[in-house]
Amino acid sequence: MKVGVLGSGAWGTALARLLALAGNPVILWGHDPGHIEELARRRENVRHLPGIAIPEPCAFESQLERVAGEAELMVVAVPSQAVRSVALALSDFKGIIVSVTKGIEYETGLTMCGVMRLLCPLASPVALSGPSLAMEVGRDIPTAVVSASVDRDAAEAVQRLFHRPAFRVYTSPDPLGVELGGALKNVVAIAAGVCDGLGFGDNSKAALITRAIVEIRRLGVACGAQAETFAGLGGLGDLTVTCFSRLSRNRAFGERLGRGETVDAILRTSTHVTEGFPTSRSAFHLARQLAVETPIIDQVHAMLHEGKAATMAVQDLTSRESKSEQS
Repeated sequence: MKVGVLGSGAWGTALARLLALAGNPVILWGHDPGHIEELARRRENVRHLPGIAIPEPCAFESQLERVAGEAELMVVAVPSQAVRSVALALSDFKGIIVSVTKGIEYETGLTMCGVMRLLCPLASPVALSGPSLAMEVGRDIPTAVVSASVDRDAAEAVQRLFHRPAFRVYTSPDPLGVELGGALKNVVAIAAGVCDGLGFGDNSKAALITRAIVEIRRLGVACGAQAETFAGLGGLGDLTVTCFSRLSRNRAFGERLGRGETVDAILRTSTHVTEGFPTSRSAFHLARQLAVETPIIDQVHAMLHEGKAATMAVQDLTSRESKSEQS
């Protein structure tokens, strides 16, 4: 199957490599012609995935319309803020569109597959998500993810396409839950990084993760997702790796915040997209609309968008009124 991978960052490159190694002709697209030229020349993404060779079945392209005209299946791996513009360019596409982008639109509350369903009515959207750091996938370290769609045939087609010995793919009928789990865990990972920056220990992070998955599930169910999804790869699995890994961009962002750096300084000097930053705003807004209690998300939002000090956010979170664990 000829596959177009849209997004030449770390994750897009890792997946393009994975698909090419399986013998699929792949076209990797990026918006920067200079970067695409560099990828074609070096066959290595030095900027985002250094040391990982890109195999020959992978070609490179900076013209999106050319990829859309040739590919039978699309993988969207662009930042969440760019998904809508990419979806508009794919409005006539009739195949499967796989979203590996994790985010929630602020204005609409839509997940990325939700945007695809709205703007690409002829396509079958599938969410591919789970605990899958790009560098580890690029190094063929064993990984498990989930392919989720309301279209069972599409989910299984994506499962077959991506499944390899070191990349195990399960299926799910709940793309909304999988996508919300993948998006909201980035917000919590910033909180986990704050714990690291403040010098807290494993007790703190374990408590954060345990309470965060309850919060994520509560908001997800209010949106219409299935509760059990959040105990799986797209929920607890993704949350765990993003909160603990030294490779996690969102955790690293939070660590710098916990050490006293300002949000503006971190954003200005960061070389990678930190999806938890815009998602914190979207999640806070969505929770308010649905009247769902989200204390962890609220405190992350306050730190990132209201200038609240990390120490004060922790104090306000831990000094909340005592309650039952089931509530």
